[in-house]
This record gives sequence, C-alpha cells and structure tokens, in this order.
Amino acid sequence: MKAASFAYERPRSMSDALALLAGADGEARIMAGGQSLGPMLNLRLMQPPRIVDIAGLAELRSVERDGDALVIGACVTHANIEDGRIPDVTHGVLPRIARGIAYRAVRNRGTIGGSLSHADPAADWVTTLAALGARVRLTNSKAQRDLVVTEFVQGALQTALRPGELVTAIRLPSLSTTARFGYAKACRKPGEFAHAMAAVLIEPDLSRSRVVIGAIDTTPIVVDDSSLFGGAITDVRQRFDRDLACRLLMQAGVSDPAARHIHLTVLARAITEAAA
Repeated sequence: MKAASFAYERPRSMSDALALLAGADGEARIMAGGQSLGPMLNLRLMQPPRIVDIAGLAELRSVERDGDALVIGACVTHANIEDGRIPDVTHGVLPRIARGIAYRAVRNRGTIGGSLSHADPAADWVTTLAALGARVRLTNSKAQRDLVVTEFVQGALQTALRPGELVTAIRLPSLSTTARFGYAKACRKPGEFAHAMAAVLIEPDLSRSRVVIGAIDTTPIVVDDSSLFGGAITDVRQRFDRDLACRLLMQAGVSDPAARHIHLTVLARAITEAAA
C-alpha cells in the first residue's frame, strides 16, 4: 500500500516552516526523519492533507552549550549522537542509547526531536530523556515554551504539541561526574520494538534518584522519591522494592503477569547497572 495524496512542503527556513504550520489549521504533519511517519503514511494509518519536511533546516541541526546544559536541535540524527559528532554531557549515556536504536539505516535518518514528537512508548529517547530530566522546546510563529519530557509526553503517541507548534530543541542538563545511569530493554531481537525498558539515574551529590519504566501503553512511570529503594540511594540493588514496582505497573494498566515479570526483570537489570 502507498500513501494517500498530500501536498509536500520543504521550507527553506524556520520562519517559513512556522508560517506554513500557522496557516494549516492544524492539518499539517511535520516530517523530520520520516522513520515513523513514512510507514504510517504508506499503511494509510495517517492521511494528512499536507506534509511539512523540516529535515533540511540548519537551525534544527545545531548543537550548543548553554551554561551547564546542552541544547540539541530537533533534527540531530541518532547517528550523529552515536558517532560522537555532538558534545556529550552525559558521560557516554547519549551515544550508548543512540547505538541501540533500531538499525543503522534508521539511525542515519531518524531524529531525536522526531522520536519525541512521535511519542512511541517503546522509543528509547522517551524513557532516557525523561530519566535525564531533559526539557523540550516547542515553538510556533509567535512564541516558544519549554516543557519537561514527562509533561510533554501525555500518553501513547500523544504529546502536548498544539496546532502550529513544532519541537525545535531538547535541553539536556549535564550529569555530575558521580552520577550513575542504568538502562535496559527487552526486545525479541536486536533492532525491534522493545516490550519493556527502564532507565535509572542515581545522583549521590544531590541525594536523589529517578527511575523511569517505559514501553507501556500510557505515559512512562516516573519515580522521583527513591521509594523503590526504601527512601535511600545507596545499596539500591539490595533495597529494590519489587512488590512496589509491581503495584505501579498494575496501576499503569499492565495487567498481564508475564508482561509485568518482563518489566520487573528489565528494571532490575537497569538498577544493577546503575548500582555498579
């Protein structure tokens, strides 16, 4: 099957792109890398009257430091991150996550902003950037606003984007040298969609931790209060409250015991890595 007919626009500047969106009455779809949108168009799961292709906009491929944070343009590709062509303020977390996304052909075209905008629950960046405390910059023709990832992603394939807005950048805070990060996911084979994933950030200097359980049919489960570790951030592997994690999964709608077991196993692996 092939896509239904649509008007194709390839603006030459950010202002042109925003003007096109402003005049589209919410009926245009943004294409960045096209690795998710393309298949949906071809399967006719989506039939927008207009596509605005922003992949060629230099403004969206820039990367700059802002104080102790890194601002990554929305059209920076997974491959650019994987290959170390942008600064890394996460001590190796960003390249590692990028390396595990799908296949190299997908990583060459897929973009970090496109992945967040699609908000697939199984997307690596959704879970990872939520754990790292990243913020998403949303821009329209008149203004811009920043949201933390956990506010931006509002459900499976659902975001806080308003008509006329697009994701223009991701702001990522630097990790301290003592921060520890663990990440794990379960796929039937490498490169396929994950059935479970988890990210764990432990920051001893700030006496805090963050646990994110992804690849569920709602928003990711985010635990910021160290309750999964009995209120502590030391000996987290031994303190991990598996029963509490199981209850959180049940509250999030993961009713199948086998699915919960997979999620808990993946979470335990991420915790073990963060505790190392």
